[in-house]
Amino acid sequence: MLQKTSHFMRQANLINGEWVQADSGQTVDVNNPATGLKIGTVPKSGKAETRRAIEAADAAFKSWRKTTALERSKLLRKLHDAMMDNQDVLAELLTIEQGKSLFESKGEIGSAAAYILWFAEEGRRTYGDVVPSPWADRRILVTKEPVGVIAAITPWNFPSSMLARKLGPALAAGCTAVVKPASQTPYSGLAWGALAEEVG
Repeated sequence: MLQKTSHFMRQANLINGEWVQADSGQTVDVNNPATGLKIGTVPKSGKAETRRAIEAADAAFKSWRKTTALERSKLLRKLHDAMMDNQDVLAELLTIEQGKSLFESKGEIGSAAAYILWFAEEGRRTYGDVVPSPWADRRILVTKEPVGVIAAITPWNFPSSMLARKLGPALAAGCTAVVKPASQTPYSGLAWGALAEEVG
């Protein structure tokens, strides 16, 4: 199974491009539900860390929203490819922290990657609209714009595929995100941070 040295098993928060611990230094144990054994820890984050994450996501939003739909699509496709290239190790990590079979974990990683690919392509079609105007000298145009930072809170039972369903549309639309994975299965969510660093 997965070695603790795997670069996907991050035991820190990713805030503003840096892997950091909680200000308090406190941690939460993560246990393998099949064995009950501790597999690692993650920071026990609170209001201060959450505030910094939101502020960092808001700062990143200012530039991310200006990227074109095509640029965002290309990056999401790269994320899909990275997930599929690392499907086995990501599935092992999911199995260790969540307890589902390796077969089911591989299926979840494949499903999560498929969601990302779908949103990568759908995001290219952020068409506006022209609405018939009641005034002869005016036109009503509808444009789709990113709205800002989203919060993605994920469950323990499908930590990767549910994150894909939340992050995929947000990133494709030009929004940024703050992710709060379930405390029972944090490593799958943190692995997305490592993947994002790889793809740019």
